Amino acid sequence: MAKPTGFLEHPRREPEHRPVAVRLRDWREVYEPQGDRQIAQQASRCMDCGIPFCTQGCPLGNRIPVFNDSTYRERWDLAATQLFATNNFPEFTGRLCPAPCESACVLSLNNAPVTIERVEYEVAEHAFALGLPVQVVPAEESGWRVAIVGSGPAGLAAAAQLRSVGHRVTVFERADDVGGLLRYGIPAFKLEKAVLERRLSVMRDAGVDFRCGVAIGPDATSLEDLRRDYDAVLLAVGATVARQLAVPGGDRDGVVLAMTYLEDANRAVAGARPPVIDAHGRHVLILGGGDTGSDCLGTAHRQGAASVTQIEILERPPNERPADQPWPTMARVYKTSTSHEEGGARVFATQTEEFIGPDRVSAAVLRHLDTGDVERVPADLVLIAAGFTGPDLAGLGLAEPQFMTDRSTLLVDPTWRVSAFTDPPVFACGDAVRGQSLIVWAIAEGRSAAAAVDACLRGTTTLAAPVTPYSATW
Repeated sequence: MAKPTGFLEHPRREPEHRPVAVRLRDWREVYEPQGDRQIAQQASRCMDCGIPFCTQGCPLGNRIPVFNDSTYRERWDLAATQLFATNNFPEFTGRLCPAPCESACVLSLNNAPVTIERVEYEVAEHAFALGLPVQVVPAEESGWRVAIVGSGPAGLAAAAQLRSVGHRVTVFERADDVGGLLRYGIPAFKLEKAVLERRLSVMRDAGVDFRCGVAIGPDATSLEDLRRDYDAVLLAVGATVARQLAVPGGDRDGVVLAMTYLEDANRAVAGARPPVIDAHGRHVLILGGGDTGSDCLGTAHRQGAASVTQIEILERPPNERPADQPWPTMARVYKTSTSHEEGGARVFATQTEEFIGPDRVSAAVLRHLDTGDVERVPADLVLIAAGFTGPDLAGLGLAEPQFMTDRSTLLVDPTWRVSAFTDPPVFACGDAVRGQSLIVWAIAEGRSAAAAVDACLRGTTTLAAPVTPYSATW
């Protein structure tokens, strides 16, 4: 184990955050760097439990005690070998994952868990800096051709895996650049796009072909076109249909879907042009208390909003793990993101009754569910961050009962196949199958679907399959 007394000697210590007044002036990531010695101390807190619940809590099955031990010894090469064996993109999960592994850490039973997510980040960054292998390059070509539709984390993970065993992989993306939500949904202060570009460069060098601006559907390049030209097709299109709120006045100017707002902001930051949907000087109301709402909050701060209020229809979560969400589950507890540190109001147990304004929204009527009180608040930019209902199956030409689950996601069999298609086969994975979920689940499903595709083409596979379709979370 890393150090038998490490968890007794060192408290949990996360990286410092750049001062709010400084970071609101730019779009850089918010964390200050940590030194190698400090990271090694944090890794030494790992107890190397007889049953590593952290590994079971991670959908990827990351070998957490093993890379913690190597990190403690500052053997970045050994740590990277173990981490990249189970996770194609620890530089993404180390920044974006809510870390179900930490919720499952045995140390968290009566102490603060190991900073597993940050150790992942550091191992990945050291691997790139030291020129260590971060992508398996095939020794020989298989001769099989695979088309992947969608370049989010699920599609990218599947592409990396399939290319590693020699398949010719082409990734189709309907947007004008690669990355899906990693590029257009996640703000740069959480994931600087140079990190994404670095990964894409590695994948291109390994032979993955990316084709952008290609929509797959009846009125463009069709699914049948892909089946004609490729030996297998994998759909990793995400869950992009936003949940709408039936609120009177919701059709007024200034009421915008959160992802529309975030994409516009990301494009503005990348292209050094003014945003089309600008929060500068506006009273911003965010409907939704999840990560997307938090991303909108941090974005509005950086655009210079006059005020920002984030409301949530549910009650405020407790500070401690509730009895009905026992360890090692990922409990719903009150959390403060870096965006919340930057200001703005958070209001719980509140429902939106109406948006007011002659043409553009200027105010909202809110009802507080705990008291029944009603108030009118200024709001000249409203961002709907209520989540997503599923994939755009109509755009794929698959909005038929035989292709859909009762949750409006794609229906697949235990081998990730869309059973209505035989030869050539069509597979699906990620949020398109699972519904809106975490980045770590997307990567796990992309890896698992890649193993299924490989097994279908070659009759056997050496690729890992960490999860099965519709796997339950803890």
